[in-house]
Amino acid sequence: MPATTTPTSPLHTWWSQRPPAAGAAVMATGIISVALHQTGYETLSRIALALASAAWLVLGGDFTARLLRDRPSWVEEAATPAALTAIAATTVLGTRFAALGWETLAEALLALAAVLWPALLLAVARHWRRGMPGSVFLGCVATQGLAVLGATLAATEKAAWLAHAALALFWLGLVLYVIALACFDRREIAHGAGDHWVAGGALAISALAGSKLLAADGPGLYLWNRDDEGVLRTVTVAVLVLDLAWYAVLLLAECAWPRPRYDVRRWATVFPMGMTSAATLSVASAADIAWLETPGEVLLWVAVAAWLAVTAGAVRSYTGGTAPEGPGDPGTDITSTTRR
Repeated sequence: MPATTTPTSPLHTWWSQRPPAAGAAVMATGIISVALHQTGYETLSRIALALASAAWLVLGGDFTARLLRDRPSWVEEAATPAALTAIAATTVLGTRFAALGWETLAEALLALAAVLWPALLLAVARHWRRGMPGSVFLGCVATQGLAVLGATLAATEKAAWLAHAALALFWLGLVLYVIALACFDRREIAHGAGDHWVAGGALAISALAGSKLLAADGPGLYLWNRDDEGVLRTVTVAVLVLDLAWYAVLLLAECAWPRPRYDVRRWATVFPMGMTSAATLSVASAADIAWLETPGEVLLWVAVAAWLAVTAGAVRSYTGGTAPEGPGDPGTDITSTTRR
């Protein structure tokens, strides 16, 4: 008898071709929810959180299905930088849930991310080399995501050990950033399809982690002495300044070399934009630099506008409004190293 094939829906086909972009989409939507909460737009924040949570559940289902049905392919994909978006997305959602007071759920997400992190990071790091796209910075992003969520929960749970673990991850994340920077292909600034923005986003989440560590100190914990706090504050502010510098460079590059065509890797542009806003707002509070609140909110609405534009592009791509991307097109994968 001839083999029968299982029919698949257009949505399933579209999703199965874009798991890396799905992870970046959760990261982008989740951090915009965090920034909207920081600025008091709670209703919009919860809508964004609901969207990010739904996408995370679908992403988790796809992750599990691939593991059970096609383990060799799953292992191969786990060695790509895209795998680290699962960790980053999980920690971003956990941070937002912690802000809602849902500590148990946030702790479960932290535990899940912490279990996946070492194996995935080691598998990905073995393939680092010179000439990598912006996805090489996801090692730093995933590590700092754990630091952000750990420091957030340390403050709410009064757990000093968790704060110290988060501090170790913070410093490790900065080391991973330096390594990634050495591997990053600078030509991506002019010709990257979107994920080159993670070069700045990794610094943004590092600044956010530093601000959360500063905020975790207080009555009942006494985490850092005056010298330690001074060093942490100086490094956090310096990292934020470097992030803002990257933001300016990348924005100018977008103007100098316009890339208006929709690409799934543009979700990896929205995430750094939203993360820069969240980091600026958080540093403003933790480091007592009140004037940063205004630029932080301005950056938030820039990120929201970018999110809407990329969402519109994704909808047009799904409904057939744009040309489909073939397997060889660099737009199909956030981890692609193919040059245009």
